Amino acid sequence: MFNEEKTAANAGRRHLGWSQILVIICAVAILALGYGLQVTRSTFEHRIADLEASLDATSHELTEFRASSEGQATELVSNVDALTKRVGVTSDDLQKARQQLAQRMKQQQDLVEEKLVTELAAKASSTDVDTLRKESASKLAEVQQESNTKLGSVSNDVTGVKEDLAAARRDFSRELTDVKNVLSDGIARNAAELAQLRQKGEREYIEFNLRKNQKPPFQRVGDIQIALTKTDAKKQKYSVMIQADDNKLEKKDRTTNEPVQFLVGRDQLRYELVINSVAKDEIRGYLSTPRNKILSAEGPTFRQ
Repeated sequence: MFNEEKTAANAGRRHLGWSQILVIICAVAILALGYGLQVTRSTFEHRIADLEASLDATSHELTEFRASSEGQATELVSNVDALTKRVGVTSDDLQKARQQLAQRMKQQQDLVEEKLVTELAAKASSTDVDTLRKESASKLAEVQQESNTKLGSVSNDVTGVKEDLAAARRDFSRELTDVKNVLSDGIARNAAELAQLRQKGEREYIEFNLRKNQKPPFQRVGDIQIALTKTDAKKQKYSVMIQADDNKLEKKDRTTNEPVQFLVGRDQLRYELVINSVAKDEIRGYLSTPRNKILSAEGPTFRQ
């Protein structure tokens, strides 16, 4: 029994010790919190005092600025009023000057018109003007008559030129017909006519047949070479390339029985090519060359 009471007393003393410690800790915490609140309040009060002082200074500066601005505005208004008055005076002066200038210009124009009318009246009266008009009309009539005469002469000249041109055309047509007849008489259209030309003994006649695309393309006929380049059996037309000496001549779109003449050599001998028939890729005809080289030369003859 005694031991149990002793144990309970020890437990009571331990419980009382923890309670005191807890009370002390709470007291210390409350004191620390109170001190912190006091410090924070003091800091806020200092900041508020600083802000109030700054606000008072700003208010004072704003008041001074307003006072200064009102003074400057008053001065500016005064200057504007003065400037407006000056401009108004200048505008009035300018308007008066313009009116005076317009009056002077009108007076000067009136003087010039009066002077011009006076001079015209002194130089020409109404009679002089009528005389001048009559002379002008007379000269105009003379010029018109002369122009009509010259125009008639030119028309007559043109008519004469037209008549001469028509006559020249008729003569040329007849001469061309004669030349064609002569050429027609000098060519052979078939073997019988070629035999007749040979009997005359005036020229040499070499017959040949020539095909297109043969190898080599040039075929020797007499002392020249001929190459067939194109045939048109339906229209009886052909094209050939002729090589004489070192020269090449192209004869394009020639018809059958048309004499194709060209000069060969230094003596300019006149050769004549006649094609009697045109087939597909083939032509047949003859080459006519002078028999007497010296007498037939159309250029200077070079003798060795």
